Amino acid sequence: MRPIKACINLSALTFNLQVVKKIAKNSKIMAVLKANAYGHGLVETVKAIKSVEGIAILTIEEAVKIRKAGFKNTILLLEGLFGAEDIHEVEKLNLNLTLHNDQQIEYLSEVTLKNPINVHLKINTGMNRLGFPPDQVDYLIENLNANPNVSGITLMTHFATADEKEGITKQLDCFNRVTNNYNFSSSVANSAALYKFPEARLDWVRPGILLYGASPFDDISAKKIAVKPVMSLISKIIAIQNIKKAQAVGYGNNFIAKEDMRIGIVACGYGDGYPRHAKTGTPIFVHNKITKTIGRVSMDMLYVDLSEIDKAEIGSKVEMWGSHISVDEVAKNSGTVGYELLCNISASTRVPLEYIDG
Repeated sequence: MRPIKACINLSALTFNLQVVKKIAKNSKIMAVLKANAYGHGLVETVKAIKSVEGIAILTIEEAVKIRKAGFKNTILLLEGLFGAEDIHEVEKLNLNLTLHNDQQIEYLSEVTLKNPINVHLKINTGMNRLGFPPDQVDYLIENLNANPNVSGITLMTHFATADEKEGITKQLDCFNRVTNNYNFSSSVANSAALYKFPEARLDWVRPGILLYGASPFDDISAKKIAVKPVMSLISKIIAIQNIKKAQAVGYGNNFIAKEDMRIGIVACGYGDGYPRHAKTGTPIFVHNKITKTIGRVSMDMLYVDLSEIDKAEIGSKVEMWGSHISVDEVAKNSGTVGYELLCNISASTRVPLEYIDG
């Protein structure tokens, strides 16, 4: 069997949930589990954090799996309905719906439901992705209050720059300005906002990346936030080459040895979710020591420098990211973010998930 796997530490996951609860101690937790729980496996993640008040996902298919896993609390569809045909399944599963466009409100008005639905009215406060214009909020709330298919309303928005210097002030001020006259629950804080801005810790917070032990910030590490990495991407060395000074390595010959080198070939490539654009020098953990990648990442393999790891051999363990190498550090060396690398594991069908507890 090919040696690559993603080890998912469920104890780290529950630890991170407690970190979030401590930070946002007066808020309810809506754990974001979209993209197969950011690559960590939806069902096992649900079972590990079943104490949360809510879970946010994208699809009804995900919701079915969550209910079958025994989760009885709130489930929110973050993008709402994609078609009128889904409304009765939403009712059957007792889901909460995000409403962000007029068509979704029409879907909700054109049926008769035995069990009314809780809705989350999304307000576009400046990200310009999903949500209604702020000047429509009063009209929309009047409409929803008159709709017998609506049992409750939560007001929500999403911040574009909670992880950057600009912060959330402009968007939060907009949100407060149009919602202050109402006594509905509110939900605005993603991972970055709930960590950095106490004023955003309203009735609900929506942690995503923090639960998985990575950071939403460029300048604040996961270690500083005190969350633990949940996923470790693990493989082994499958070949060793001794190359001479001036010899090239890999596709494109874009790495040329400046001296004689011993290199290892690892069974992991971009087909497994490792970033193709990881630069030479990206940190990697081999045989209990940090070293670096060299050359261009292939579909199925990558190269590592073994010059200072004499004991490394075929079969030696390699950690691409995890407890020794931060996924955020790999992402930084690849021109992307940790979110993408974790989610890439879901996109690959070649990396089995192995669950451990501790």
